[in-house]
Amino acid sequence: MFISFEGIDGSGKSTQARVLAETLRAVGHEVVLTREPGGSPGAEEIRALVLEGDPDRWSAETEILLFTAARRDHLERTILPALDAGKIVLCDRFADSTRMYQGLSRGDLRAQVDALHSLMIGREPDLTLLIDMDPAKGLARAKGRNGTEERFEDFGLELQEQMRAGFLGLAQEFAARFRVIDGDRPQDVVAADVLAIVQAELS
Repeated sequence: MFISFEGIDGSGKSTQARVLAETLRAVGHEVVLTREPGGSPGAEEIRALVLEGDPDRWSAETEILLFTAARRDHLERTILPALDAGKIVLCDRFADSTRMYQGLSRGDLRAQVDALHSLMIGREPDLTLLIDMDPAKGLARAKGRNGTEERFEDFGLELQEQMRAGFLGLAQEFAARFRVIDGDRPQDVVAADVLAIVQAELS
């Protein structure tokens, strides 16, 4: 099973993906925990290009190409081999993030994102867990990490508000694979909801 975690910056999705991986491994599942952009050596190199530096470093169109290149490498070298080997793949962000961050937030480029996805990726997750969070709280949490990968956080609260609305829209558009989880609760409560949803899907 291929499971993606989505949400705005600071929503806690990375933490929840890690906790789920640990829990599933403890009960005997083989799990590959990966992330986007990144997840393969080539894609990790592209990650540094798109997540660090000035917010205006790339146009949205160039970003779409970079993210698609990273995703294609990730799919070929990490995701598909793991699925073929019968493992569960947990991915911190996948194509839905590109639909939002490049396709919606920085111009109306969703058609280009979808066309490239169809041409070069052609695969959706089996299940997408959207960790929903108040944008102001999420941004404060993300900025509090004091990391170097803050190019998108530096666009500010308005972008995060757009992203939240967009992700909730995607959850309706792709209702068959999306599950929306309230991330504005204690971490262990959110993790229990995540586990219950995944166990139901696995069974």
